[in-house]
Amino acid sequence: MISLTSEFTDTKSRHARGWLFFDADCHFCVKIARALAPTLQKRNFALAPLQDPRVGALLGLSQSELLLEMRLLLSNGQQAGGADAAVAFAHEIWWARPLVWLARLPGMMQLLRRAYRSTAAHRKCSAAISCAITTSVMQRSTASSKK
Repeated sequence: MISLTSEFTDTKSRHARGWLFFDADCHFCVKIARALAPTLQKRNFALAPLQDPRVGALLGLSQSELLLEMRLLLSNGQQAGGADAAVAFAHEIWWARPLVWLARLPGMMQLLRRAYRSTAAHRKCSAAISCAITTSVMQRSTASSKK
């Protein structure tokens, strides 16, 4: 188990059950994070930008890998990214449980990952241009998720 108490805590100094890291330069990502903030807070989860200098070291990811997808880090050290993070977090929300059930269908998790990667690759950043995600990094991510 890793200790994150000095890294990220909520405003009342209670330790979060987990952290959802998002791309703060992505308007779409920020809108979703803001919409989810009350739901996250009710369940004692915290939000933090992937751009925070401590996050890369905390998650053990390079800067180029870090911005590929949202990340979920639980207080017990478990990590998930992209569609896997969405499904993992859906376990915590009663109205999102259908996503968990859907993900259990044969082949569906692979389809969700592909859809997430496609959306992430085409999102727009604050500069109103496609995010600078290199094709080679996306291909490596795709290849590793097929294993």
